[in-house]
Amino acid sequence: MTLAPDIIELTARARADLRMGVPVVIGSSLVLAAETLSDKRLKALQIAGMPLALAITDWRARTLKARAYDTDLARIVVPSDAPVDWIAAIADPADDLNAPMKGPLQTLRDGNADDARLAIQLAKDARLLPAVVVAHLDAPVDYAAQHSLTLLDADALARVSATVSPLHPLVSARLPLEVSEAGRLHVFRPEDGGEEHYAIEIGMPSRSEPVLTRLHSACFTGDLLGSLKCDCGPQLRGALAQMGSEGQGVLLYLNQEGRGIGLANKMRAYSLQDQGFDTVEANHRLGFEDDERDFRIGAGILKSMGFSKVKLLTNNPAKLSMLAANGLEVVERVPLKVGETRHNTDYLATKAAKSGHLL
Repeated sequence: MTLAPDIIELTARARADLRMGVPVVIGSSLVLAAETLSDKRLKALQIAGMPLALAITDWRARTLKARAYDTDLARIVVPSDAPVDWIAAIADPADDLNAPMKGPLQTLRDGNADDARLAIQLAKDARLLPAVVVAHLDAPVDYAAQHSLTLLDADALARVSATVSPLHPLVSARLPLEVSEAGRLHVFRPEDGGEEHYAIEIGMPSRSEPVLTRLHSACFTGDLLGSLKCDCGPQLRGALAQMGSEGQGVLLYLNQEGRGIGLANKMRAYSLQDQGFDTVEANHRLGFEDDERDFRIGAGILKSMGFSKVKLLTNNPAKLSMLAANGLEVVERVPLKVGETRHNTDYLATKAAKSGHLL
């Protein structure tokens, strides 16, 4: 038996490398995250004469008026003398309004974009901006070995990226809560080294009957700080209170901050909202989809706990369809309309108009 890491472990290593600014090799491409790219590494690539491209999502490309020949992404030619600030300005929309003219930007039409596509997803999984610098390698295995870089087989990475990492129950313990002394906390750990997720079980709900359920995505600002910009905190407390009142229920606390883009990117989105963009427009300018969360995680946890039928506390129809598509029967949608303030009225209106929330 070999002690070498498998593709799942190599992918976890690659996420950490990108966050620290260390290059990785995907398929036949050298990849660096635009957000963590250092001037030193960029100059080393330029001295070596390596043609570079900056891959961004089609959402970011639309903002920059860059042609996305690859449909879902654009590969922008990086000038041979471009400073690291040029790349940062393309990747990060923070100063778009102050410096709107970033072009003309030349984008690649030819060549395979598969490595770049996988690299952008890896950057998203690392909670970085979805923008990566890529360079073609004639001998990727030799290059990775020479520079001690993590090497990922593209086909294997594609298979890993398309699946949800199995979640395993780690530990559970009794946890008396304000809403119910009959509380229990379950911790689930994914195989891929990602963030753990939690299930708060109230009472002893039957596994043969529909259980009152809430899929709640972590919100540091709303849940912990009492932010008035969203309704997350009131929804969390309201759902637990209703479960306590009924004597049973399950609340899943999923670590998918900011609709799956992470806290740092959520704060970037907040900054863009201060410039006049709504919550969906801000996500798009950053290069993200409206919602990057994966509700298959919640479905997997519920099934592993023995539940097959739920009464779902939500205003988001997407959660109903996602659970149903993953083998759970949603017998009822229970509205959860709480937490509107003068600070989040526009935010809630945007969720209703653009994301289909029933508010």
